[in-house]
Amino acid sequence: MRRGCVWMVLALVAWGASGLAWAAEPSLEQRVADLEAYINNEGRATADLADSKVAGPGPGHNAWMMTASALVLFMTLPGLALFYGGLVRRKNVLSVLAQCLGLAGVVTLLWWAVGYSLCFAEGGRILGGLQFAFLRGVDSAPDPTYTPWVSHNIFCIYQMMFAIITPALTIGAIAERMKFSAIMCFSVLWMFAVYFPAAHMVWGPGGMMNGLGNDQALVRAVDFAGGLVVHMTSGFSALALCILLGKRNGFGREPMPPHSMVLCMVGTGMLWVGWYGFNAGSALASDGVAANAFVTTTLGAAVGCFAWAAMEVITKGKASVLGFCSGAIGGLATITPAAGFVTPGSAVVIGLMAGVGTYLACTKLKTWLGYDDALDTFGVHAVGGSIGVIMAGVLASPAANPALTEDFVRSLWLEQLKAGIVIAAWSVIATLLIASLVRAVIGSLRASPETETVGLDLAEHGEEGYHHG
Repeated sequence: MRRGCVWMVLALVAWGASGLAWAAEPSLEQRVADLEAYINNEGRATADLADSKVAGPGPGHNAWMMTASALVLFMTLPGLALFYGGLVRRKNVLSVLAQCLGLAGVVTLLWWAVGYSLCFAEGGRILGGLQFAFLRGVDSAPDPTYTPWVSHNIFCIYQMMFAIITPALTIGAIAERMKFSAIMCFSVLWMFAVYFPAAHMVWGPGGMMNGLGNDQALVRAVDFAGGLVVHMTSGFSALALCILLGKRNGFGREPMPPHSMVLCMVGTGMLWVGWYGFNAGSALASDGVAANAFVTTTLGAAVGCFAWAAMEVITKGKASVLGFCSGAIGGLATITPAAGFVTPGSAVVIGLMAGVGTYLACTKLKTWLGYDDALDTFGVHAVGGSIGVIMAGVLASPAANPALTEDFVRSLWLEQLKAGIVIAAWSVIATLLIASLVRAVIGSLRASPETETVGLDLAEHGEEGYHHG
């Protein structure tokens, strides 16, 4: 009995000693090291050793990521809505706005329920687990898996903004002819079949193509801000869907010009501004990598804008506002996967390739193949994203990002090519399967010919974008 009591006392003493050690005051050196870690965006020096006096998220990094989250949402609402809204005909402008708003709502619900967890929780090579379902355990404390100084809940919301804009990009290809109910049903299934797996494979812990975050990755690729996950998934899915859906009534027989280049230009400006949150925010800190991504994003967009317009002058004799807008968006989409991995000089090269490549895709390739990609989602986002993914592998440099090494980048172009093929094939196959399933459940994906003639605004939403009296 006494021996048992002695062992119990010793166990309590040992437990208390470990508790005291856990709660130990950090030394001066540790406190200074924590401050240096905060400035340099590195892990805390006091981790598992003492209580940090810089506990919780770092205020500067957290403030930037909250701002970046708002900027990325600004890209969809109202940036993309106005950009696409200006490009459609007057009778369909509200349908585009409704689709963007509807997707913002439904994707947010999916993200809260399981989407975030399937993308960013530990799990398999293709999908994460359900540890974070309904945002369990996702609070203001940082999750060092991704970033030591940004609140876990802010990281979650930042990534949610990417999830919102991706299916919204897809609707550009099938604008003016797909039913609202079909778009919503398709997009819900598409998030589970395409976006969530792509995000986990490329960015999630243990993902099969997470080249920097998983030493056992089958494909050691990189994607700084969404060339694979956002632009290629949405762009290749858009191509498959617009071919499956068929051309708009009157396509090729009657003019279908944008109804408001003013709205298109305003939306372009908003997208460009918001893209700084998209690309520079993907550094997940207010640091040197973010600053470099800010610079390369500016150069990629501006040079793409110029190059598209130059191609118009060469081939048509004059530059159009639509050309400037398309070139800017093409440059932004193309620099996205490389923004935090390349130097400013490389960004200029990528911008030139973006302007010329997306121009040829939207003016020559589309005409040659005869598909009706209404707002050039494939030509800008799939083609631009693909160019950017490959060029990230060719031009990535340790001088731009200390996470890279010379050995890693030596064969990176090949890994990027592999990842691009996987994402393109996955997106197309999944899109065809989902569309077939939705059509079997709700009937035709497409609005009736009468609805197309009247316009989706009145027929599907009972409203008009403009009233004259």
